[in-house]
Amino acid sequence: MKISWRLFLGFTVLYILLAVIYWYLGGEPVGVTAMGLSGGLAGLIAFYLWYGHKNVGGTLPEDNDDGEIADGAGELGFYSPHSWWPLPVALSACALGLSLLIGWWLTLISVGALIISIIGFVTEYEKPSSQRH
Repeated sequence: MKISWRLFLGFTVLYILLAVIYWYLGGEPVGVTAMGLSGGLAGLIAFYLWYGHKNVGGTLPEDNDDGEIADGAGELGFYSPHSWWPLPVALSACALGLSLLIGWWLTLISVGALIISIIGFVTEYEKPSSQRH
């Protein structure tokens, strides 16, 4: 994982450097923007991999050449078995995308629906302290 985040950090520097050189040589704005955004996206991935490497605190089991499959066993996370919230999130995101074609009035409605459904999705398993047993 150490090599992964360094590789993407190198991509970040490369894309930003190329965008500056391209801009300096009189390149078109779309190309400069595309290379700059590519650098930003590579930077996001580099940060994510660096943060994950920092939290794991060492070599991952899949990076160990002598590792066994059982070395990576364990709890991977909590996945909701019966959540209906992804459906309204997806529908309101789809409505938001279509609203850019249909009209701005639908954009306001779909942004509101998207915000409400994301809040519901994120806070699905939170209960007030009075309801906890």
